Amino acid sequence: MRRLPQTLIVLALLGATAAAFAVTERLKLEKSPITGTRVDKVFSPVCECARDVSVISFRLRKPGTVTVDVLDSGGDPVRTLVRDRRELAGRVSYTWDGRGEAGRVVEEGIYRPRVRLRQNGRTIVLPNPIRVDTTPPTISLRRAFPRLFSPDGDGNVDRVTVEYEIDEPARAMMLVNGRRRVLSKFRETKGRLLWFGRIGGQPVRPDDYEIRLRAFDLAGNRSARSRAIAVRLRYVEFVRDRVEVVAGERFGIGVATDADVYRWLFDARRGKFRKRVLVLRAPDDPGTYAVYVVVGRWADRAEVVVTEPAQP
Repeated sequence: MRRLPQTLIVLALLGATAAAFAVTERLKLEKSPITGTRVDKVFSPVCECARDVSVISFRLRKPGTVTVDVLDSGGDPVRTLVRDRRELAGRVSYTWDGRGEAGRVVEEGIYRPRVRLRQNGRTIVLPNPIRVDTTPPTISLRRAFPRLFSPDGDGNVDRVTVEYEIDEPARAMMLVNGRRRVLSKFRETKGRLLWFGRIGGQPVRPDDYEIRLRAFDLAGNRSARSRAIAVRLRYVEFVRDRVEVVAGERFGIGVATDADVYRWLFDARRGKFRKRVLVLRAPDDPGTYAVYVVVGRWADRAEVVVTEPAQP
């Protein structure tokens, strides 16, 4: 009879263990009260862009009272997004701006959302990590070539190629006179960008242009602008804008272009020429005339001053 209490204790422990096991097995078989979790994996609360918040979204199987916290890598809460909010069944979404309870931006690192449901007595740490990244990338413009180009479609120096390097995988953009004109397709640490002298599909005017680069990473952080490189877009032009010639005599004027053939117009005459010095004959009547050279839709003009022959 003395062993009876010990037997009862053992039976009680076995019963408690069995009950706990049953509860555990029931919880394993029971569907999670939330499903369809969607969480932004990485963001920058300081990027001043569309990715400056992380959206935490999931579906509630049943209506409930929800509390959502954000935990740091050590499992400590840094921010409560909602507390004891009554939600209907269906999808719910919350946003985190990357700040702690004191309103300051948290340190870079990995964070996880935690969901507490009052009715179910369940606390679920979502398996979706959120990475806070506030460090912008650094981009270096290695070189740009050629510095003089003419996008006239003839296959000769029709584009500017810019080579770059970035200190982390990021997309690169080319700024032309301060405006974004070219964007890389992939996030990479080195590459090339090509500009064909077009904006909105239309060729730009011949002129000098300034090229800089910027980069932005997955979190939305943008780099500072790179150093500037000047390039010149030219189709065709005279090497000088004025020439004097005696009436009736032949004269030449230099033409700068990479086109194989260009057109010319002078004194109601026209034609095509290949050489880089355009040779023409001056009118017999003194005066001031205009001569044009044309490549595609672009032209340049020079002034021809025709003087009377010297008197013997």
